[in-house]
Amino acid sequence: MEYNKQLKNRLKRVEGQINGILRMIEEGKDCREVVMQLSAARSALDKTIAVVVSENLEACIRAQMEKGEGTEELIQEAVNMLVKSR
Repeated sequence: MEYNKQLKNRLKRVEGQINGILRMIEEGKDCREVVMQLSAARSALDKTIAVVVSENLEACIRAQMEKGEGTEELIQEAVNMLVKSR
């Protein structure tokens, strides 16, 4: 799979969020604020995982269909990856 610029930008935003959280912790910010930002970072990572899985799944399904092979196993593997990521 080729990772595009949009995906890299998503991860850079998450990186910025994490750096911000570290600053908040160093500054002794309120735990509710820290947890809120941690939750936002986790959500952004979850969305990134979904993008990676779905784009990869689409490419793999196309390849399998071109070969005339079934796609059920690929779909199950993608679902399992998403479940494990939670």
